[in-house]
Amino acid sequence: MAHPRISAKLPPDIDPTKAPLAFGRRALPKLKEELQSPELLMQQRALMALCDLAHDPEKVYQAIKIGFLDNLKALLVHPDSIVKQKTTEVLSLMAMHSVGRQGLMQSGVIAALSVLLEDPVDICRKNTHQIFDMMSKIPEGAVGVLQAGLIPPLVLKLKTELDDILELILDTLSNCLRVEISEALATGAITILKEKLTHPSAAIRSKAAWVLLEISSHPEGKIPVCDDGVIPVLVSLLADTAPEVQASATGALMFAAVTPQGRSSAMGAEAIPPLLKLVAEETSKARLSAIRTLTLLAELPEGRTELLGHTHTFQQCLGDPREAVKRAAQIAIRVIGWKP
Repeated sequence: MAHPRISAKLPPDIDPTKAPLAFGRRALPKLKEELQSPELLMQQRALMALCDLAHDPEKVYQAIKIGFLDNLKALLVHPDSIVKQKTTEVLSLMAMHSVGRQGLMQSGVIAALSVLLEDPVDICRKNTHQIFDMMSKIPEGAVGVLQAGLIPPLVLKLKTELDDILELILDTLSNCLRVEISEALATGAITILKEKLTHPSAAIRSKAAWVLLEISSHPEGKIPVCDDGVIPVLVSLLADTAPEVQASATGALMFAAVTPQGRSSAMGAEAIPPLLKLVAEETSKARLSAIRTLTLLAELPEGRTELLGHTHTFQQCLGDPREAVKRAAQIAIRVIGWKP
């Protein structure tokens, strides 16, 4: 199935090769002056040159040191779409470097970018979400996104954004919800994520399941996941054709099954047969999570009864080259064989 892709291609009347000075010879202080110029074309050309320079972490360090970030923050509300596009592109390139991420956090760029969540230009929004994604990959960046109050709008954006951007939002949420989930729960994240579990894109299904995994890994997230009809959908994804979807769904199910409600819901959704199939597949990415989930279900009398005839499936895992899989299989065999 074809999906629309967001293009960063500039209009035909914008020619970055006509900058007055050649790349590599334009001093950063000169570019800083051009960014502050009232001439639109000069601002655009300065930003294009800065995009080239921002691939170099040393240049990023120098740009931050002489105060470029204040200029770039001011341009986020510029009326010209090309200026906003290239400004967000520069910031996205800076966020690829450790020194850039530190600079963005210290200068308050994360909060300033929130004005672009509703921008009509797709590529500006995509660049913005790429920055949030890269910032959230480090703990202090994830905290920065949380402190900027971005979780509620990001959750709501899952309803309306383009597929390319949806993937970035889901990645950002999975990183941030590892830290704290209360705002996401209050914004109705579980209901929205449940809808994304049936999205045509395998990447989005997988990422949505992974966000639910992060939510259900918190004590306060386990009950809502069990109460919102998510578990039957997760069970249906155990048979998904995409291995990454199977892995994410099994992980989310495993965390939810820690609670009595989760185990009961999983049994009601007939989770054992598809889980056993994943355990039997030696190359399955979900094998370890499937074994652990079945071990939790074996704590229920009906679960243990159903699994008693399948201990050979777990015994086959004892030859798995992964030590964690072997240990999990040993525990599963012991739990299934337990007699009161």
